[in-house]
Amino acid sequence: MTTPLLSIVVPCYNEEGSIAALAARLDAVLGDYKTQGTEILLVDDGSADGTWPAIEKLCAKDAGVIGVRLSRNFGHQMALACGLDHARGRRVLVIDADLQDPPELLPAMIKKMDEGFDVVYGKRRSRQGEGGFKKASAWVYYRLLGRLSEVPIPPEAGDFRLMSRRAVDALIALPERIRFTRGLVAWLGFRQAAVEYTREARHAGETHYPLRAMLRFANEGITSFSTRPLQLATWLGLLMMMVSIGLLGYVFLSWLLFDTVRGWTSLAAIFLLSQAAQWLMLGIIGNYLAVMFREVKARPLYLIDRTLNR
Repeated sequence: MTTPLLSIVVPCYNEEGSIAALAARLDAVLGDYKTQGTEILLVDDGSADGTWPAIEKLCAKDAGVIGVRLSRNFGHQMALACGLDHARGRRVLVIDADLQDPPELLPAMIKKMDEGFDVVYGKRRSRQGEGGFKKASAWVYYRLLGRLSEVPIPPEAGDFRLMSRRAVDALIALPERIRFTRGLVAWLGFRQAAVEYTREARHAGETHYPLRAMLRFANEGITSFSTRPLQLATWLGLLMMMVSIGLLGYVFLSWLLFDTVRGWTSLAAIFLLSQAAQWLMLGIIGNYLAVMFREVKARPLYLIDRTLNR
């Protein structure tokens, strides 16, 4: 079987309204690359709309389009992992189906990779179609992750990226069950470069990352690439010990210098501060235990229901 020059991995979840437009724009961009061999992997992450029938239609028209349907909704990162596992190209482009990341950036990415880079990622210059809260929270998150992470993770960079074969092979060899892909790619090292672009509004439908999903994703990114919250718990414990010693000194001086039997204020302060510190530390430790619990089970990242054209 001939190894294609380029694989394009597209995780899809309820993207019925974008599939046809995505295929048309990819077809226009690929152009001459098709003569050198290309494949498009559309991974349906258990969609509840007409995404899979739309993928079936594309696969029937073009043998270079490969459809993979997961047995249920495993999440964007797992669908992405499935696509990377099955991509055969010497270079692999990862792009979402919502067309917020423009396929037309591919030639610039390829040109950059030709300079000797193993990873070329898209860096958002600006975001269209997103509210002020989404933009502000993303800005805060990327800066916080950059501060906490033990590996430099580029800010304003999502999963939209072009990777060499050796970078993809190294990525899929990593054993993590919690796949924070942009962090894992940063951990790989190799030579990496950015190509700036303007992120467009969604072509159709609504975002699949509501606030709760965003918070869960942010939590996975931090716990996967930083132990500093655990270190914070230690320092907070030391701080609370010092505060408690100070409060005990205040109680002793009050008993020595003043005629008072009052003590509920200082006792309440000590109790509340110590309880708050304990709950915070238990929460941080519990967060990491939950990550360990998910990892040690070592379940498959995904299960495949059907494939087309493979």
